Amino acid sequence: MTTDSSVAAPQRGRRLSKADRRRQLLVTALDVIREEGADNLTLGHLAVRAGVSKPVVYDHFGTRSGLLIELYRWIDTERVEAFRQTMAAADKNRYETIAALADAYIRCAAELTGEFYVVGAALAGSPEKAEVYAELLDESVAMFVSVLRPFNRLTGSAATRLCTGLVGAGEGLSAAIVRGKLTEADAIATFREIISASVP
Repeated sequence: MTTDSSVAAPQRGRRLSKADRRRQLLVTALDVIREEGADNLTLGHLAVRAGVSKPVVYDHFGTRSGLLIELYRWIDTERVEAFRQTMAAADKNRYETIAALADAYIRCAAELTGEFYVVGAALAGSPEKAEVYAELLDESVAMFVSVLRPFNRLTGSAATRLCTGLVGAGEGLSAAIVRGKLTEADAIATFREIISASVP
């Protein structure tokens, strides 16, 4: 994911809209995590880094936990949208689509060093994290439905149920990588086979 420096940098001479300010704060928060680690991401520090007053940051996020939740959601949404755009931009056949989907999902879900994992670890034990994680899984299901639609004879709720099962399989394979039970390559190959067999 790339950041938009025109939004990330404090803007002189004009006031940012609420949506642009929120994006600027999230981009800056991500920079703090990359450069200084999640422990240094506080609302006060974010205000200093973003060049705004503390009340501005508190108005957007309320608490550090609120900031982390929004950052967690935003990173995943940006990642999913980038993948969706990549898939839409290229004219891929069934095999290429399934291979790209399996590869991207497993690599992202098993990522233990990226920002998504770091923010998730900072939220460990947070009741809000479980709620947001369920929301993000639903978004992954919707992405699978969208990407596989041209090759899937199932539609509507049947397609959603199938893709819910596929996302569950992807999560299980990714967890096996994290536990050292599977290599990433084997998990991707297995997930590709599962998707291919499920979407004839």
